[in-house]
Amino acid sequence: MTDLMPTPSPGQTLFYGEPGNPAVVVLHDMYGRLPWLEAFAMAIAGHGFRVAVPDFYDGVCTVVESNARDLMQNLDVARSLALIDDAVEEDQETGVERVGLVGFSMGGWLALLHAQAGGVDAVVAYYASLGPEDHGLIPCPVLLQWAEIDHWRAGEEPESFAARLHDHGTPVTEHTYLGTRHSFANASLTDTLDVRAAALAFARTAVFLETQLID
Repeated sequence: MTDLMPTPSPGQTLFYGEPGNPAVVVLHDMYGRLPWLEAFAMAIAGHGFRVAVPDFYDGVCTVVESNARDLMQNLDVARSLALIDDAVEEDQETGVERVGLVGFSMGGWLALLHAQAGGVDAVVAYYASLGPEDHGLIPCPVLLQWAEIDHWRAGEEPESFAARLHDHGTPVTEHTYLGTRHSFANASLTDTLDVRAAALAFARTAVFLETQLID
């Protein structure tokens, strides 16, 4: 596998913001913990949160799609969910009571999976859903941020996933960003980045987290 890049503090969870603030765990997409996530995490922390960013790939990332897919195929899902647990627990040791997850694509899928255990208070998933085989009850509010142009396997389409959430009684908010493609918020991927849509999605994410975790 070529064109892999090292990440800072490989394999470690990075933290931003003041300990004791409501916690947000940010989960990277299949490309890994690319540099743009530091700016995203710092911006979320600026809204009054303690932000954790785990590294599911043990110190590597890439901007090459084929390499990213190889990395994702080798993802240890159980270990990744345990890393999210560890980040939540480390924040809770500082007195945090409310915790949210923000995940992008693969990270959004992990966030939605993790939320089914009932240990978090809010989830934001960017261009991510669950298929019927993975989908159980998500007991907390969910914000879904969709790209207009995307590809889904049968049963994972936005309409199907949102309908199941509604059927289960999960509070759901959805936004679709016209003209965007999958990964539109990943600022390290210049071919798919949509700056205006990413900024609007970030603003909606921040307001949602403030409403669910602070207000």
